[in-house]
Amino acid sequence: MLKGLVAEGKKIAIGGHVRPDGDCVGSTMGLFQYLLEQYPEKEVDVYLEEIPESFGFLSATQRIRHEITEETVYDLFFCLDCGSLDRLGFSAPLFEQAKQTVCIDHHISNTAFADVNYVVADASSTSELVYQLLEEENVSLLTAEALYMGIVHDTGVFQYSCTSPKTLRMVASLLEKGVDGPRIIQDTFYEKSYAQNQILGRALLESILFMDGRCIASYVTQEEMEFYGVTPKDLDGIVSQLRVTKGIEVAVFLYELESHVYKVSLRSKNETDVRKVAQYFGGGGHKKAAGVTMKGTPHDVLNNLAKQLEIQLDLCRDDTKETGEQ
Repeated sequence: MLKGLVAEGKKIAIGGHVRPDGDCVGSTMGLFQYLLEQYPEKEVDVYLEEIPESFGFLSATQRIRHEITEETVYDLFFCLDCGSLDRLGFSAPLFEQAKQTVCIDHHISNTAFADVNYVVADASSTSELVYQLLEEENVSLLTAEALYMGIVHDTGVFQYSCTSPKTLRMVASLLEKGVDGPRIIQDTFYEKSYAQNQILGRALLESILFMDGRCIASYVTQEEMEFYGVTPKDLDGIVSQLRVTKGIEVAVFLYELESHVYKVSLRSKNETDVRKVAQYFGGGGHKKAAGVTMKGTPHDVLNNLAKQLEIQLDLCRDDTKETGEQ
């Protein structure tokens, strides 16, 4: 598939979703590195918003374009880890002008907005899907490092249910390329700056239990982010830390994008489908990890979410009872 698509284009672009996370950066940089090495005669560009500093160990990140500097018409545009065109952000005009477009993604909510859509909802990550499209013998250490990082982040270091035996076999192949797995996990997933730990501490301290203790929530305002000197990309991991609280089923974390506009992250521990909650309000994601942008005060947002969370929590409880009876 990849060879056939690339063969027709001389100018190729790669883009990922707004506020790029580990899988977005890993998949885009993995594909970018591979194309640079295997197709040196092609002109390849990659477009992403500013990425977390810890991802900078990937050498090709120095070539990321953070803005559109000219109206370029690409022969081929790869959109990675992005479920809809509006999530592509600043590079969307280049996608729309491209002669052919390809979307590689693992979100079940993907809207199939490209000319060619390779969407596998039960894959662990977009990085896993990119790896499947490459010729394994031509995957270099630099490409392998990027894809490994992407898989690490979207599987929560292989602990989420999306981690399949197939995923782990791929990871083994990447490690055989010489990837230093422990270093990547430590430096990009676990290590936090002092400011990140401070804002995490505040979020945990100010968290509340609701829905009879089945849910936990916390939020951070723009004013608080400015006080601690952090940006949205420094908030990664807070919702996951809330999720491990004993006795809860769903964790909710909000941070303020602008006055009374909040980015909401939802994580479930067992079978509660938080994707359906996010979709109700115009968002999307996966069954156990989803997100949406909502307007109002934190109290308003949580009240609105609570109604939909109750539906999903009750459905989950009913399914558990039926399973138990059988």
